[in-house]
Amino acid sequence: MLGVAAVLLAFLSAHHAPTAHRDTTAPRLLDFRATNGSRPFAGDGPLLTTLSPAGETGRTTARIAFTLTERARVVLRVEQTQRRRTIVASQAADLGPGRHAFAWTPAADAPPRTYLLVLTAVDTAGNRRIYGALTPYTQRYLPAPVVRVLGVDASFDSQSYAPGDAALLRVATDAASFTLRIYRAPGLKPSPAPFELAGAPVTAGQQIEWASHADAPASIRLPIGDWPSGLYFAELDASDGRVGYAPFVVRPTALGAASRVAVVLPTDTWQAYNFYDADGDGWGDTWYAGRSDLRVTLTRPFANLGVPPRINRYEIPYLVWMARAKLTADVLSEQDLDEIGSGRDLAALYDLIVFPGHTEYVTTHEYDVVEQYRDAGGNLIFLSANNFFRRVVERNGILTRTRPWRDLGRPEAALLGAQYRANDEGQHQAPFVVRDTTATPWLWKGLGLDPGSLFGQVVGGYGIEIDATTPASPPGTVVLAEIPDVLGPGLTAQMTYYETASGAKVFDAGALDFVGSALTFPVNHLLLNLWNHLAVP
Repeated sequence: MLGVAAVLLAFLSAHHAPTAHRDTTAPRLLDFRATNGSRPFAGDGPLLTTLSPAGETGRTTARIAFTLTERARVVLRVEQTQRRRTIVASQAADLGPGRHAFAWTPAADAPPRTYLLVLTAVDTAGNRRIYGALTPYTQRYLPAPVVRVLGVDASFDSQSYAPGDAALLRVATDAASFTLRIYRAPGLKPSPAPFELAGAPVTAGQQIEWASHADAPASIRLPIGDWPSGLYFAELDASDGRVGYAPFVVRPTALGAASRVAVVLPTDTWQAYNFYDADGDGWGDTWYAGRSDLRVTLTRPFANLGVPPRINRYEIPYLVWMARAKLTADVLSEQDLDEIGSGRDLAALYDLIVFPGHTEYVTTHEYDVVEQYRDAGGNLIFLSANNFFRRVVERNGILTRTRPWRDLGRPEAALLGAQYRANDEGQHQAPFVVRDTTATPWLWKGLGLDPGSLFGQVVGGYGIEIDATTPASPPGTVVLAEIPDVLGPGLTAQMTYYETASGAKVFDAGALDFVGSALTFPVNHLLLNLWNHLAVP
């Protein structure tokens, strides 16, 4: 029996022996402090520091200090964000508990923007803790610092001005000085670079001393000259090589006095797609970054040196085409359209209104005025796709996105002839196939195109976002050309045209990037035929 008791005792001892403690607590990083080795810029704090690696203020290196609670491997990733995150630099170190710091020195030509910092701490047991906003829902994450690389950030306080107005230009830079010139865009050729604006100067270069504003933004008041209506921009060339742009529209003193044609630039939609990060959280202040906040500020500088999104692909080619064809028009912002009382007032001013770019977001008043204008016999040209898609509300310089117009009982096809159908972000492109030339023989005159002919091959075809007819399309809407199944079976882009009993003529291009081919044959001639036919009552 003693043997059995001994075995039992041994068994019980083995199964009740104390077990080793398993570490399940991840290391922590406490008391972040971000500094730049020099003076802070306006808005800087423990979780935001500003650098200007090309400047002369000493703001060249970000130092990210923190306290580590236990031995761990700490990895720092520097990321730039758009809709997704992209790593631009990384470093790692095995550290013991206590106070530590990482340093990051961006290249002198690092693009001006905010950079998200993501820090990961992993201890010897494999426990992991991550700091930094992995998505725009920043409140869901443990906070980490953000680094702002400062350029020459500039923006005007309004989308448009009339001759004689005083414009207010707000500038944020720590350059000691810069040369300021005003240009009329775009001249006779597009800019060769996507993040550059080109044009003819309308003012001499003005040397602006800026050293006293090296730590905070300040404003400059500029007189608007007696310049023709058009798209203009301020170019700010800093003494240290940085450059920034700030676009604005000059509307005519008297609308319709010099031209019976108006060209409306998509100034609200430009801001909707603007990824400029004004609040310094590392993500662009736009719902296109994935935010749940459906508001954008209309007076922000534009990201990418101040150049509006895709302007050199869409609106600039059309303005160049107009300049080469020696055509003149009143150029308006969307705010200008919002200031016009009614569609009848608009029809008294203009016989034709052209929307050359992607005018996706429009206010109720803008939609009403354009629809009333059409009902009063006014002619319309839409040269992109996905226009008048969603309602926005503008209040005190803030644009708020609401529901699609079709969900509000006003399908945009009833105005445009076709409406947004699909988007594949440019994965598939194809040329248009001509379908009908008999309904609009004037449109095809001199183009050498017949039903079944293709056009657009020279630019690799069209797509990205497409329009198509719906049961809401006005009676008699003609499908002029199609891109069959371009985005998949049944997802066909349609170029349309219709006329109303009141005499209105409405053309919709049906593909987002159609206007980008304005300088190529046969589109340049097609646009001239369209202008000549619709620019008369």
